[in-house]
Formats: sequence, structure tokens, C-alpha cells
Amino acid sequence: MVAADCHPVLCRGPAAVMRPGEPARPQQLKELARVAPEVRDRLVVRFGADVLAWCDALPALVNEFAARWGLAVAAAGGGGTSRVFRCLKRDTGTWAWLKLTPEPEIARQEAEALRAWDTTPSVVTLLAHDPAAGALLLEDVEPGVPVRQRAWNMAEVAALLRDLRVFAPAPGEHSVLRPLSHRVGFVFDLADRRLAAAGVNDPAASAVLWQARAAALELAADGPVGLVHGDLHPANVLSGPDARMVAIDPRPAWGDPDFDAVDWVLEGAADLAVLERRIEELAALVPGQCPHRVLGWCRALAALIAVPRMCAGRDDAQTRFLMALARG
Repeated sequence: MVAADCHPVLCRGPAAVMRPGEPARPQQLKELARVAPEVRDRLVVRFGADVLAWCDALPALVNEFAARWGLAVAAAGGGGTSRVFRCLKRDTGTWAWLKLTPEPEIARQEAEALRAWDTTPSVVTLLAHDPAAGALLLEDVEPGVPVRQRAWNMAEVAALLRDLRVFAPAPGEHSVLRPLSHRVGFVFDLADRRLAAAGVNDPAASAVLWQARAAALELAADGPVGLVHGDLHPANVLSGPDARMVAIDPRPAWGDPDFDAVDWVLEGAADLAVLERRIEELAALVPGQCPHRVLGWCRALAALIAVPRMCAGRDDAQTRFLMALARG
């Protein structure tokens, strides 16, 4: 969900501080890996105060994995759960992304999902990983423009969702992934923490979130079980080769794959008839997708988008619609 996690900013511009293939000098690497105060604040809300020690140690960690995996670090970015570094692979001269997270479990879960989707070109390729250290090396996606920055249509989204369903395995005996109910509980807990960190104490907003949480947990308790991306929205999908959409940054779980359709049908919607029309259009293109369940997920998860907007004083048509949807 869009409101659940801060999304990565992938720095895809040219590396101005060095020539292609030239490694960052120690001071350059330290500056690239430095975690800005505002990013530290977001990480503290997400992980707790212990994450500050990880932020301080990040330059050494980047240096360690650059040496281990033969990388020349060129640029940096990141989101709410990780820092990412665009790197040139010395052996092939191709670009890749080094992703580091302070919570090893996030890396373990992402690595399992990416390996499961290894045969589909609609998901970024995992090149190497050290989950215990919270480290992943990901193939670069070209041209790599986040879909949120360009126009897209339901046919493109349907192709992506079909691939995620077709290539997804059944839950394995040794899977580290949790049920979708765990993901649902987490995103609502995170929404509560972020509102508290922003100094928001609104009983009406809390009531809407609790109602929405109960509805989402009820949906997560039944329905089909597949591999769910868990954070599939236009900022976590890139334009890939042959105009294909390529998903990145999963927060995977085992559960109802219809969960992954929510952000796409809710995007910009301010009218129930429009939302229902989009749901029907998408379901007609994605075998196995249930329009009734997608609408249920939209009602349950709309609060995650609407409540922060409402608490920030927004009173536009979309916010009013999302709040009405969340309230049922």
C-alpha cells in the first residue's frame, strides 16, 4: 500500500562524482553512504532507535560488499526500509543495485520471493544475496523509469499481475514468508506509529483505522493462497525492456493475490462507479481475480491512504471518497 511504506528513490542519473568503473574514493564513499537526518528520523519510526548505529556503520558495510561482489559504487538512494546504491559490476561492466537493510528478515523474505519469481521477466532479478547481513544485489532494469512518472493502462497492469500469479509457487515447507494477515497487521501498526510520530491524536481517525484493520484481517483469513508482492504500486514498478512492467521491492507474504491489485484500481479514484468499472476491467484480464474481493480489499485498505491525508488537513474529492470507502 502506498501509505504503508516509504518508497525507494532510485538514483538513475549519471554518477557525476566519478568516471564509469572508477571506484569511489573513501571520502566519496562515506558521503554517498551517509544517511541524512530526515532519513534517519524515518528509519527510527520504522525500526526504533537502534537503527542509528546501523546508519553510522553503513559506509563500512557498503565498502565491504563492494569489495566482496566486485562493485564500483556510483550513486545512492533509498526508502523507508533500506538504502540502495547504484554500482558498476567490474567483471561485466553492467549496472546493478546494492540494497542494504538494517533488518535481516526483510532481506530474507525479499530474497525468497525474488528467487521464486526468478523465471518471470516481470520481476527484478536477484544476482546475489547475504540475508544475514541484510544485503541484496539486484540487476539493473532498463530504462527503469518508475511507472508513477508515466502514463499506464490496465492492460499493462494486468500483464504484470498475470505473471505474478502464473510464476508464483505454492508455500514451501521451509519458507520464511509469513501469512498475509501478518503483513496486514504490520501496515496498520505502522500507520498508527507514523500518526503518533507526527503528533496526531484523532479518535475518529483511530476508529476508522481499527474498523479497516478488522475488515482487512477478515479478508486475509480466507480466500486463495498465493505469493503476494505486498507493496505493489506505481512507485515500486519500473518500465522494463519491451515496454514490460517490472516489479521491485516486494514485501512478500502468502495469501490472496488480489491484494496486489488495490493501488492500481484506487489510483486517483474519487467515485465508486469509476472504481467498480476499473475493478471489472482488470478482473476480465487477470484469470482468477475476483472483483468482489478486490473491492473488499479496496474498502479495507483505503483508510491507510485516507487517514494520513485527512489528518494533514486535506479535504479534496479523492480524500473524501477514500474516507467514505473506508467507513463502508
